[in-house]
Amino acid sequence: MREETVLVHAGRHISDDYDFVNPPVIRASTVLHRSAEDMMNRAMHEREMIEDKIPYGTYGTPTHHAFYKALMTLEGDKAAGAWAFPSGLAACTIPLLAFLKAGDHALFIDTIYGPTREFAEEILRKMGVEVEFFPPDVAGAIRERFKDNTALVMMETPGSHTFEMPNVPAIAEACREKGIVSVIDNTWATPLFFKPLDVGVDVVIHAATKYIGGHSDLTMGMVICNAKTWPAAYRTFVQTGQTTSCDDIYLAYRGLHSMAVRVKAAAQSTQKIIDWLLKRPEVERVLWPALPTDPSYPIWKRDFKGATSLFGVVFKEKYAGKLAPMIDALKLFGRGYSWGGFESLLIQSYGTRTEKPMPFERMIRIAVGLENPDDLIEDLKQAFEKLPR
Repeated sequence: MREETVLVHAGRHISDDYDFVNPPVIRASTVLHRSAEDMMNRAMHEREMIEDKIPYGTYGTPTHHAFYKALMTLEGDKAAGAWAFPSGLAACTIPLLAFLKAGDHALFIDTIYGPTREFAEEILRKMGVEVEFFPPDVAGAIRERFKDNTALVMMETPGSHTFEMPNVPAIAEACREKGIVSVIDNTWATPLFFKPLDVGVDVVIHAATKYIGGHSDLTMGMVICNAKTWPAAYRTFVQTGQTTSCDDIYLAYRGLHSMAVRVKAAAQSTQKIIDWLLKRPEVERVLWPALPTDPSYPIWKRDFKGATSLFGVVFKEKYAGKLAPMIDALKLFGRGYSWGGFESLLIQSYGTRTEKPMPFERMIRIAVGLENPDDLIEDLKQAFEKLPR
């Protein structure tokens, strides 16, 4: 079944008791049991990860599990379990607690999401974990950075400000050889354009706040694990009390149905806007892996089925530190964090790099929404007039 069809139908359960298109929004804490034996069985099944009956609301309601089933179907046959978190950051950080302990060594890609980096540098190091960063172009040479105590490697593809893509299959293979857990933040590509579990990654993260939700009205993260990592991840998620509102789950599930249409429409507009930007004398280069001139293009072409609508722009050196008047002049583009919603956003790029400095002072990040691209180009054109001459 093709993915556009999967997005429409996955997770739906039609029965004699319920034949509506969408699952109900079930708000619940307490679950009533039919007998003392039933109560004990449900508790035992939860500990044994048998998901036939729910013992308590923190384990999710039927609303949650319909969404989990849909996302696992989209991720492919290697998906063994899924869980929702109240933010994308929680989805990036809580799984690390399942696989790291004091004395372990963890490797993080240098382009990792900024708040995830802060968690690694501040919380994990405080826990006694040795944290190290590696360049995104390391590929199979990551083996040279492995230590006897290396327990986890975390990637992001691409970096959400610099858009450099790691060689995910090569890194995943190196991790498998040593029994190291591989984790990836795959928010940019969505499961439509890249399925990390299929190339050997163990744990996949999505900020459902972005393309999955798609309407800038919820914060949520998702984690999908393979069979090797799901038991440890599941116990950690339960033991740390990770729960997400069923109302937000419903919004994310609804957003999933239209994700293919939204993502592809925004990507088409992105291509048109990038074509315009490449002709501007102020622009040094555009950072988007789907561009044939982009250094990450060979990896994107080999591993990905498409590109989404988030990209970066590097201005020429004369504009370093002088982009604010242009940003302030925008009328359609919003000045706001996040991306993946229906509206277009533009911000000054920022970040921390250990391995390779980036000229963030002359970079912007653009998230293209569902407006007409000609209107967006006109907005950029008038704003560019505010740049120094």
